[in-house]
Amino acid sequence: MTAEKLTLAAPAKVNLLLAITGMRADGFHDLVSVVAPLEFGDTLEVTYDPAGQADTLTCDMPGVPLDSTNLVLRAAELFRGKTAVAGAFAFALDKRIPHGAGLGGGSSDGASALRAMNRLTGEPLTETELAALAAELGSDCPLFLQAGPVIMRGRGEVLEPLTGATRKALSGVELLVFKPPFGVATGWAYGRMKARGDVYVDAAQVEAGLAEWSKAPELGKFPFANNMQTVAFEKYLALPVLLEQLRSAFGLTCIMSGSGSACFALIGGLDEEKLDAVKTAIRAAWGPQAFIQATSTL
Repeated sequence: MTAEKLTLAAPAKVNLLLAITGMRADGFHDLVSVVAPLEFGDTLEVTYDPAGQADTLTCDMPGVPLDSTNLVLRAAELFRGKTAVAGAFAFALDKRIPHGAGLGGGSSDGASALRAMNRLTGEPLTETELAALAAELGSDCPLFLQAGPVIMRGRGEVLEPLTGATRKALSGVELLVFKPPFGVATGWAYGRMKARGDVYVDAAQVEAGLAEWSKAPELGKFPFANNMQTVAFEKYLALPVLLEQLRSAFGLTCIMSGSGSACFALIGGLDEEKLDAVKTAIRAAWGPQAFIQATSTL
């Protein structure tokens, strides 16, 4: 049998709402989050050779780990353990999502690897089984098996896809995603929240706010928020300083995504001249190495 090949998009994501609500008994954090995948992201090419001997990973971005610490190869290990599929997978990752950004790049790559392997081997796993395997791979991974915005609960593995008017309100939203040259370690951010203990938000209040919004869902009335900003902004002052500048100078709605350091701003309706001015302000604040990407939610 000859080798078969499949290429899948591995989209980035933004947390339009992220509410960390407290610690769990298993050591993870509970959260309520509205997450939207983006048109922008990585691309993963997967080749399956039934006679192959070892899985391999190549990547065009320097510094990306190519061993089992990468979620793509970790996904292959989990998939093989669950299905006992023989042969080998060759993964070629076109990496565009920056590291340490809070945009879910590694999780998206891992989820796309699971999806590709399942298709290339005749779909031995059901969608439910694939989602369970994704949850084992990482808390953010299952959301990337969805096609649109979702509400995440639990530690991130409980998903509620948005439908109807709520999905329409949060799909096709034009965003500018931007990241400074530094990242924020997710483990540090959660650890800092735990150490402080006073920055968690009440889950019931968050759920009530979402329920109220869903009665008449409009983008302009969505409760954009992220309480992980509290700890990130204390250490990385460049983040809140720029966001406040963008709000005051351009009237933009902008927050940090996930644990950071990437942020995003709503840019629907901005003309090209004003958008260029926003990009210029970002580079002036964070330097020429700042990552800037205009995109939209799926």
